[in-house]
Amino acid sequence: MGKTLIIAEAGVNHNGDINIAKKLIDVAATAGVNYVKFQTFKTENLVSREAPKAKYQIENTNEAGTQFEMLKKLELDRDIHEILIDYCAQKNIKFLSTGFDLESLDLLNELNIDLFKVPSGEITNLPYLEKIASFGKPVILSTGMCTLEEVKAAFNVVVDNGISKENITILHCNTEYPTPMEDVNLKAMLTIQEELGVDIGYSDHTLGIEVPIAAVAIGAKCIEKHFTLDNTMSGPDHKASLEPNELNAMVSGIRNVELILGNGIKAPSSSEQKNINIARKSIHINKGLKINHILTQNDLIMMRPGNGISPMKLNEIIGKKTITTLPQYYKLRNEDLK
Repeated sequence: MGKTLIIAEAGVNHNGDINIAKKLIDVAATAGVNYVKFQTFKTENLVSREAPKAKYQIENTNEAGTQFEMLKKLELDRDIHEILIDYCAQKNIKFLSTGFDLESLDLLNELNIDLFKVPSGEITNLPYLEKIASFGKPVILSTGMCTLEEVKAAFNVVVDNGISKENITILHCNTEYPTPMEDVNLKAMLTIQEELGVDIGYSDHTLGIEVPIAAVAIGAKCIEKHFTLDNTMSGPDHKASLEPNELNAMVSGIRNVELILGNGIKAPSSSEQKNINIARKSIHINKGLKINHILTQNDLIMMRPGNGISPMKLNEIIGKKTITTLPQYYKLRNEDLK
């Protein structure tokens, strides 16, 4: 099994400060994720000046106001993108960002990012999907708030515009911050795979690390998870984000799950081979026997170690004669019988 693609979602948890953004990159690099992902948008192209905040945004920022006012403070311009891309290269981690408008998608394409991530809110945005497909790069599609039919419709737009199914990964997702455990519905991820035959994953907004690890255990090839330097910081996403030690633990858990899934072949592992004869039993003599004794089941006892005749051959042994006297608790051999 190939390694799970792990995307550490810094998002807007930089709070508009490039130094915080660099510290987030440091944290992601230390954790050993594949990508650290930010968000790219031009506020004027993303929301109207009257668009209200979501309930969780109001609660997490302790401010009412509008989405426009909140997001304007969190924009990253081209220069900052280039600085962060260079910094990621220094830290040996890949840079990624989600574009939220057409102008931002063009910017990211000019900056030569590896792949494009469709956020859940854009999955019903036809011009957006067509634009992303036009770049000819792999696409990761988040599906929060979607019905299966909406997922299929977005998938078909991307495929019809030139992206092969093999280059599409679809992430099951729940767009609530944090997501209640009873709303996760990980089995829906498997439904997507069954219906569309694509690689699947999970974009997680729950608290803690259990859900992404569980998602990998049942087949996720990609995990996306928000993280922050400190989830008590002010901002829309900090409270539903992992702190650095939790991100480390999540990555470790996922990598361990990859190991434990194995190759699916049921056979003794190399580590347990040495224990086979210690733990299993062989056929032994229950009491002292004379020569030419015809064996019955009452003459035999199954005892450790297991390097003699297997108890599974008991019926082949019963009725045979001894060719010599045998002491009590003797480990029987085929050479002792005729």
